[in-house]
Amino acid sequence: MATEYGGRPWRHAAPSYGGQPPNRARRGSQRWFAAIAALVLGVAGLAVALTGIAFQLLPRQFSAEQQRQITDWEVGKRWRTMPAGTIFPASLHYELSSALGVDLNLQLTADRIGIASQASCAAATDPAAVGAVLARHGCEAMLRATYVDGTDTYVITVGVAAMPGSAQVNAAKRELAGVVGGSNGAGVRTVPVAGSPAALFTDSRRQLSASFAAGPYLVFYAIGYTDGRPSVPVSADHYADSEMTFAGAGVAQAVASEVGKSVPPPTCPGTPGC
Repeated sequence: MATEYGGRPWRHAAPSYGGQPPNRARRGSQRWFAAIAALVLGVAGLAVALTGIAFQLLPRQFSAEQQRQITDWEVGKRWRTMPAGTIFPASLHYELSSALGVDLNLQLTADRIGIASQASCAAATDPAAVGAVLARHGCEAMLRATYVDGTDTYVITVGVAAMPGSAQVNAAKRELAGVVGGSNGAGVRTVPVAGSPAALFTDSRRQLSASFAAGPYLVFYAIGYTDGRPSVPVSADHYADSEMTFAGAGVAQAVASEVGKSVPPPTCPGTPGC
C-alpha cells in the first residue's frame, strides 16, 4: 500500500539514500575477500619458508650406510698417517686363554724384531690363494712386522691389509674362509730378520696362519718356531696348538687395537661433510 506524503503517493518502498548501489557493494566484498586470501597465502608461505630454514639449521642426520662410510674413512686413513712404529709398537702385551690352564691375568710380552717395507697385497701374501682375492676386493697395501715372544720360542709376522672399506673386508674374508690357515698354510708371507731369533722364519716354516677383520683392515698373522723347524701338524698337540694360536692372535689383535680402533658414530656438528 502506497504511503501518502503531502497529499501525494510515495512511489518507492524505501528512500533512495538507504544504501549503496548493489554493484559497488559487490566490488567492496570482492576486494575484502582478496585481501584476506592474500594474507592467508602470505602467512602460509612464511610458515613454509621458516620450516625450511629450521630444517637447514638442524644437525644433519646420517643413514646407517653413510655412518659406515664415514667411519671407514676415518679409520682407514690411519695406515697412511700413523708412523710405522705406532702401528707396530716395539713391545706388545697379550693374554693366554684359560684353555691352557693358566691365570687369565697373566700378561705375556712380544718384542718387535723388524718392520718390512710397504708391499702390495699380492707380494706380501700367497699370491694365488690369498693375493688374488685381496686384489679383487681393492686391497691397497700390506704392512708387516715380525715379533718374537718373551721366551724366544715363537716368531710371529703380523700383516695389516688396507682395504677400501669394511664391506670389502667382509667380502674378502668370506672368500678366504678355509684358505688362510688351511692345509697349505696360506696367508701372510713371513718377514725373516737376519741376525735375530726370526732369521729362520720362512714361509715353509709357518705353523699356523689366520686372519680377522678390524674395520677397513684385514689383519693376518703367521706363527712358527724360532729354531727353524719345518711346518708340522701342530693341531695334533692340543697344548702347542692352543699356545701358538693365542700367541699369534694376541699379538695380531694388539696391533689391530691401535690401527683399527673404532671411532664414535659420526654426528653433526664435528664430522666432515656436515
